[in-house]
Amino acid sequence: MTLKFGAFLAPFHCPVGQDPTAAYERDLDVIKHLDKLGFDEAWVGEHHSCGHELIPDPFMFITYAAPQTRHIKLGTGVVSLPYHNPLWVADRALFADRLLRGRFMLGLGPGALPTDAAMIGLAVEEQRTALEEDVDVLMAILRGATVTARTSRYNLVDARTQYEPYSDFDIAVAAIASPTGPRTAAKHGLDLLSVGATAAGGFDALALHWDVVAEWAPRHGHTPDRSGWRLCGPMHLAETREQAIEDVRHGLDAWCDYTQKVLAAPHFRAAGDTFEERVRWVTESGLGVIGTVDDAVAQIERLQRQSGGFGCYLLIHHEWARHDATLRSYELFANHVKPRFQRGTGGFARARDYGMSRWGELDARAGNAIQSAKDRHAQERANPA
Repeated sequence: MTLKFGAFLAPFHCPVGQDPTAAYERDLDVIKHLDKLGFDEAWVGEHHSCGHELIPDPFMFITYAAPQTRHIKLGTGVVSLPYHNPLWVADRALFADRLLRGRFMLGLGPGALPTDAAMIGLAVEEQRTALEEDVDVLMAILRGATVTARTSRYNLVDARTQYEPYSDFDIAVAAIASPTGPRTAAKHGLDLLSVGATAAGGFDALALHWDVVAEWAPRHGHTPDRSGWRLCGPMHLAETREQAIEDVRHGLDAWCDYTQKVLAAPHFRAAGDTFEERVRWVTESGLGVIGTVDDAVAQIERLQRQSGGFGCYLLIHHEWARHDATLRSYELFANHVKPRFQRGTGGFARARDYGMSRWGELDARAGNAIQSAKDRHAQERANPA
């Protein structure tokens, strides 16, 4: 299966204390860089607490980024749907779709940070049930229905949107380890966004998640489609493994400290106390790559085997390395990893092989032709008409 590629920007800005304006500009710079390198899509998250993930409204950020990019699709990665009234999410999604002229994608999830939910009185134990309820309502509205629904979080009476879609934009539901995401996606014929695909629990659940999709989608009249399945994981690439490790001395420890001491999410918790232990945890656990383009290719092939096949790989954006080294990592990925899984370069290799097969013969003939032209010229000068 030909793969698409993109990035998933929470985005992480570790440690606390960075200027937010500068951080947002780096995020924008990354998206513009990805666009120039030919990446297919970028997703931007929603977070409201903990001080390290600084974008509260992905709709606003992607509409800010849209006119500064040309081709890349931009998505909410993800809207924490239980925090919002689904009627207003439907309106904002359809509005963003029109502003982005068909480059919009909508990602939905229950909410990643328990501290976000706690601030609005939403129990962590209720978030996944709330997501299932809210996706039912949201999809009905997006598909043109008039909805009356009451939950503990909102009351809709003959609710409908006045907007019509500009395009048939992708809608994806986030999944980590539980079956809620796959069940919800399958019920509504939506894509699956495996945010924790390389984390221990998420990796182990990949095949199970697709089994859930394959079982539930036909029950609701939908055909499962692996091409819409997106898997996420972190990488930092350099010309050598040694250089990659040296690069991530800049920020890996701060990122690990965040997951170990601030972020109440066991599935994303780093292991190790020293820099060396944390590098080994990233690489040996399979969470990510700190290495070369060959290591990146091996990681994607490992995910293909585990999952049975998927349609898009999203690089989880981080600031383990300095900004210039991070941009270089994306460049290495674009130039040397993407072509291994996409059409477009095979013709060049065949053309090279053909040139090599004819080189000896044509090189000699070309040399003889040049010499013949020189000889003819000399003869004509010696014997003018």
